[in-house]
Amino acid sequence: MPKLPPSGTIEIAPSILSADFSRLGQHINMVAPNVNMLHLDIMDGHFVPNLTIGPPVIRKIRAICDLYFDTHLMITDPDKYAPIFVDAGSDGITFHLEAVSDAHTTIQRLRDMNVAVGISIKPSTPVELLLPVIAEVDMVLLMTVEPGFGGQDFIPESVSRCAAIRKMLRKDQRLEVDGGINPSTTPIITGAGADTLVAGHAIFAHPDPAQAIQSILNAAQKSD
Repeated sequence: MPKLPPSGTIEIAPSILSADFSRLGQHINMVAPNVNMLHLDIMDGHFVPNLTIGPPVIRKIRAICDLYFDTHLMITDPDKYAPIFVDAGSDGITFHLEAVSDAHTTIQRLRDMNVAVGISIKPSTPVELLLPVIAEVDMVLLMTVEPGFGGQDFIPESVSRCAAIRKMLRKDQRLEVDGGINPSTTPIITGAGADTLVAGHAIFAHPDPAQAIQSILNAAQKSD
């Protein structure tokens, strides 16, 4: 099973939400040699106003791809459905703090499945609400747009929120950001402490996705 890359590197996680699903395998193969992670956005049309992929799609791409599957559950009942996504091939599960009544219990259930654990918050959720559980996860995912649709503009207030979360984290925990990530926003958000960058439109809408990934990595170096 692929593992979440250890902290200390900048990782790009291409989001297949923005890929061309009529040639999904081809699009994945175009980015796979250049990254360690693939981001899978799971939406239920209830927790967020969109529907995306389910376990059958993950099983199909698991058969052709050995990258770490970074699975982001934007769904109402992650406790119920997480095991199904793990069984389909997910290596890490990120759930939303807003979607559960007892985050401690959800984290422990995921630990019992032997997957990496992430927790995410929406742009309107105070970062301080992460404090009771932040030490228990491998990664925090800060949404830098309202979850639901790709191609949105980066929310500027995310920079200070990112910096605040980084101060809460240990060095061995990752800080992921998702929404509006491109070569222009990358140095701003990595400068605030993000080390895991989800990018969809900036990669898959580019004529050369591999070149787009390199452009984001180059931009990240500007924050060093």
